[in-house]
Amino acid sequence: MSVTLGVSDAVKAYVQHWGVREAPVLARCRAETNALPNAMMQISPEQGALMQVLATALRARRALEVGVFTGYSSTAVALAMQAMHGENAELVACDMSEDFVGRARGYWKEAGVAGIITARIAPAAESLKALIAEGRVGAFDMMFIDADKTGYDAYYDLGLQLLRQGGMMLIDNMLWSGAVADPSVTTPDTLALRALAAKIHGDPRVEMTLATVGDGLSIIVKR
Repeated sequence: MSVTLGVSDAVKAYVQHWGVREAPVLARCRAETNALPNAMMQISPEQGALMQVLATALRARRALEVGVFTGYSSTAVALAMQAMHGENAELVACDMSEDFVGRARGYWKEAGVAGIITARIAPAAESLKALIAEGRVGAFDMMFIDADKTGYDAYYDLGLQLLRQGGMMLIDNMLWSGAVADPSVTTPDTLALRALAAKIHGDPRVEMTLATVGDGLSIIVKR
């Protein structure tokens, strides 16, 4: 599970106790995912709670996700949207892994949101281009990106086409455990994240900030 940089265990426990109302299905997803060898790919419960609050503030009815993993973020956002819009809510979840999506489907079903989530199992750029071709430009209220870092730039540009004006995009891992601030780190993932941060900062199409939540969360609103 990702953690906010520089936050002590005591503060983290305080935030997760008083700052999160975690549904039982989300707690189970988090606990079971923590037992997996790639558990660090899972967002923290406070990040999931933030996503739910942002979805509620947006009155989001349609959302996109790139990178499903075991389903914590998609379940959290779908629960928030369903509470507002019932079965008229929609979440399109993009991932390449049948295994991850299969795990996620179990939590979606347990949470009662399986009926409003459509999984697209393919390279995410292909799935986003397909949505554009299907006439979904400007159709989505919210988008979350948490996938391969070198693909982020493409997902960002395609996602902006799919978001409505005033829609919000959240991009995870933008601090990359602090590596982005260390000039000596020049891995492809780190370089891709630095380049995207600079691109977003200078992009006249959006309002933006970079929040130190989890492993760094870019929060972007389409103008």
